Amino acid sequence: MKKILLGFLVIFATTMYAQTDITGAANLKRYAENNASITKPVVFLGNSITDGWPNASPEFFSNNNYIGRGIGGQTSPQLLLRFRQDVINLSPKAVVINIGTNDIAQNTGEYNPQFTMDCIQSMAELADYNGIKVILSAVLPVYEYPWRKEIKNVVEKIDALNENIKAYAQIKGFGYIDYNTPMRAANGGMKPELARDGVHPTKEGYKIMEETAKKVIDEVIRF
Repeated sequence: MKKILLGFLVIFATTMYAQTDITGAANLKRYAENNASITKPVVFLGNSITDGWPNASPEFFSNNNYIGRGIGGQTSPQLLLRFRQDVINLSPKAVVINIGTNDIAQNTGEYNPQFTMDCIQSMAELADYNGIKVILSAVLPVYEYPWRKEIKNVVEKIDALNENIKAYAQIKGFGYIDYNTPMRAANGGMKPELARDGVHPTKEGYKIMEETAKKVIDEVIRF
């Protein structure tokens, strides 16, 4: 009986470990090697939108000493898990945080607006404590997630999150980049010519993001 019970406990523990592979979920290995050679950059932290940006506009990053630290599919808690490795340890001038759309899309569980804001605020406070300029940014407009069409009221959820991010940035004196307004269609989603799937920007979409972001970054790191 004891052997049976022990065997059950081993199976249970193994199953629980497989379900809670936190370091795997954060994908800490993605940028580990490259991080060693970085000097005083501005770090763009985010999900697939940030991940695809350096490939779409490599000169925007290389000419300005910007680096992308985006990983496709990630949500705010996953960014928080790798924040020390991919931001703090690089001693950047500033960090641009763009996250939240995958939280709303429920990529890692049920969407909880307060939990998402808690994660964003924790990252901002960690950066600020370590002398890193903080720049928060609006979630890009989305009308419907192609991979989660059952999720309703996407526009309203994004607008509410953006209001909270902007208000927090203003209270703390952090930079804020409004990507949403210049990329927004009449229905609240992305302008069709700016996103290939209603979520991920085309090169034209990234161009608007670059113009919008650089103005804020230059202002923030000037002081």
